[in-house]
Amino acid sequence: MPIRFFTAGESHGPSLTAILEGMPAGLPLSVEDINIDLRRRQKGYGSGGRMQIEKDKIVITSGVMNGMTTGAPIALQVENRDFKSWKERDITPITTPRPGHADLTGALKYGYRELRLSLERASARETTMRVAIGAICKRFLREFGVSVDGYVSQIGSVKADLAAMSLDERIRRNEDNDVRCPDAAAAEQMHALIRQVKIDQDTLGGVFEVAARGVPPGLGSHVHYDRKLDGRLVGAMVSIQAMKGAEIGSGFENAGKTGSQVHDEIVVDDAGHISRKTNRAGGLEGGISTGEPIVVRVAMKPISTMLRGAGSVDLATGAANMTVYERSDFCALPRAVPVGEAMMAFVLTDALLEKLGGDSIEEMKPRFAALRRNRLEDLPMDNVAWRFGYEL
Repeated sequence: MPIRFFTAGESHGPSLTAILEGMPAGLPLSVEDINIDLRRRQKGYGSGGRMQIEKDKIVITSGVMNGMTTGAPIALQVENRDFKSWKERDITPITTPRPGHADLTGALKYGYRELRLSLERASARETTMRVAIGAICKRFLREFGVSVDGYVSQIGSVKADLAAMSLDERIRRNEDNDVRCPDAAAAEQMHALIRQVKIDQDTLGGVFEVAARGVPPGLGSHVHYDRKLDGRLVGAMVSIQAMKGAEIGSGFENAGKTGSQVHDEIVVDDAGHISRKTNRAGGLEGGISTGEPIVVRVAMKPISTMLRGAGSVDLATGAANMTVYERSDFCALPRAVPVGEAMMAFVLTDALLEKLGGDSIEEMKPRFAALRRNRLEDLPMDNVAWRFGYEL
C-alpha cells in the first residue's frame, strides 16, 4: 500500500491534525524528531506577528508506542494558541476577496457566503502538519542513508551566487542566517530588500532549492505518467501554498541550450562504478532516480496579503474596494524551505516503500542492501540480436 497523509484544521481553529498511513513498523521516532523541523518552519526573516504567538509542539496520539512506530496510522496534533483570541469573538465578515488568494475561487467552488471560510483552510498554517509528516519521512529515509535539505537561492531580485559552491557546502551553510541563504553577501542584500518591502507595505517571493543525497538509483518509473518521480516531485512542490513553479535540476536554463551542453555524460571507473560527470538533470532521467543528488528548484510568488491592500470588489455591494489586511508575512520564503523539504521527503519515502515493500524496517533493510546499483556487475547485458515476438 502506498504511503499517504491527510491534514485537517483551520488557521484560527482549535488545532491542526494529520494522519500518516503506511509508515512501516520498527522506526525509532520521538517528538523531538518532529519538533526540530516545526521550530525551523517558524523561523525566518520577514515573518509576521503570528509566529510570535504560536510555539508549535507535536502531540502523537497513535501509531507510535515506546518510541517505535507500530505500522498503524500515525495521528498527530498541534494546538493553535491563537484560537483563544477567536473562540468568544464575533467574526467580522470578509466580503472583499484578495487577488492571488483562494478567497474568490473558494467561494465560487463551494458557494461560501463568507470569505473567511476559504481563508481559514487555504492558509499556509496548514503546512505545519506537512512539516510534521515530512519530519517522520526524513527519519525513515535516514535509516537508509538518505538526507533531504534545502536553502534559499533568490529573494525578490537578489540572487545568491552559488555556482562555485558545492551542494554539500550549500547545505552546511543553509542555517547560517535567518534567510537560509548559503551566500552570506546575498543574505545581507536579502535582509535589506525585506526591510524595504516592510516600509513599502508590500511582499516578496523568491526561489528555494531542495536536495536529496544518498537516494539509490531506480526509484520511480518510466512506464506510467503517474509513477514518474520527477512528475510526483513537481506536483508535490506546487501543491504548497503560494508555489507557482518547480523544476528538476537546471531545467529551465537547459531549455535554452543545446543537447551537448546539457546532458550528463556517463563514465565508468576502474572498479566498474558508473557515474555522471555532471548533474544538470537533477538526479532524474526518464522519471527514475539516477543515484546522483535529486535537486528541485521551487518558485514562490509574493504573499497575497499586503499591508497596503490591493484593488478588488466588495461582493456584498458590487462596489470597487481595497482589500483589508489580514496578519501575514512580508516574505515567507525562508520559512517555506522546511515545507519543501517535507514534501520531497514524503515523495521519496513513498517511492522507496514502493521499491522495497515490506511491513517493517527489519524486513526492508536487507532488500535495500540488495538493490541494483550503478555498477557494471549489476547490469549484465545479453548482447545478442532479438525480436519483439508479438503475434498479430
